Amino acid sequence: MAETKNNAAVAQTAAPEKKKDSAMTAEPKKKKNGNIRRRERSNWHGYTFMAPYAIVFTIFILVPTVLAIILSFTNFNAIAFPEFTGFLNYITLITSDEVFMQYVLPNTVVYAIVVGVGGYVLSFILAWALCNLTKLPRTILALIIYSPSMTGPTAMTVLWKVIFSGDQTGLLNSWMMSLGLINEPVLWLVNAKYLLLIVIIVGLWSSMGVGFLSMIAGILNSDEELYEAAAIDGVKNRVQEMIYITIPQMKPQMLFAAVMAIVNAFQNGLISTQLTGNPSPGYAAQLIVNHIEDYGFLRFEMGYAAAVSVALLLIVQIFSAFCNALLTEKD
Repeated sequence: MAETKNNAAVAQTAAPEKKKDSAMTAEPKKKKNGNIRRRERSNWHGYTFMAPYAIVFTIFILVPTVLAIILSFTNFNAIAFPEFTGFLNYITLITSDEVFMQYVLPNTVVYAIVVGVGGYVLSFILAWALCNLTKLPRTILALIIYSPSMTGPTAMTVLWKVIFSGDQTGLLNSWMMSLGLINEPVLWLVNAKYLLLIVIIVGLWSSMGVGFLSMIAGILNSDEELYEAAAIDGVKNRVQEMIYITIPQMKPQMLFAAVMAIVNAFQNGLISTQLTGNPSPGYAAQLIVNHIEDYGFLRFEMGYAAAVSVALLLIVQIFSAFCNALLTEKD
């Protein structure tokens, strides 16, 4: 009897301890489950905020890109059902399209190098120069430099056509004739010798866009303490500050500006179309975008135009990957 009483007493004392242990193990489980639920709710909040962008990206970028890739393997005239032709469009582009190989591709490469690289370097120099000014003149000059990228089509029809007009009323002809440089007006927008140069000049004029503003933001957000430390270490002038301090700090902004400069340079065919028409005289200013518009919206060879657009997409991706490898910081 005594033993049974002792066992009962031990059981009674052990029972609360077991309850305590089970309660202690249950509390972390409840906390863990609560954290999971909160995390799931926060994920749904994030999906909700991302949904508008994801829908717009899917409808206007992803779906057209996929459809362009599919149509590039077909013969499609925008009326009849597409006819599958395999790699015929790409073979034609590489082997049979003399206009593309002789004019379009060289013009695009020259334009992209001069306007893309030159506009990128010019954007950085102007941004760095403006950041050395006080706030008011910096804001006014930044707005003046940025405004051509917003008013490009209007300015091209109103300003640049007046400047390069082929008669005596054209500003450039009038100035050159008054200086005695030419004896008769030059048909600037008809002569194939000058067309690509004019398009490049207008492209550089309108290339100070979002990349230019991102560089200004990157320079203005630089750590001032680093400049003070560099002055103690022997950095003596602004150029050395730019090379050793400013550029290493703003690599993300420079990468963004580089990608934007490349994309804008390769897709900017509007200048040539508005100044000279499509196709341009002698294909002198014909770019890949103009070639796509020529075959897609003038000849209605949508399959071939889609193949050219896919080729343009691959070229842009290659240049973007090169800029990414050049400007991305390595661990």
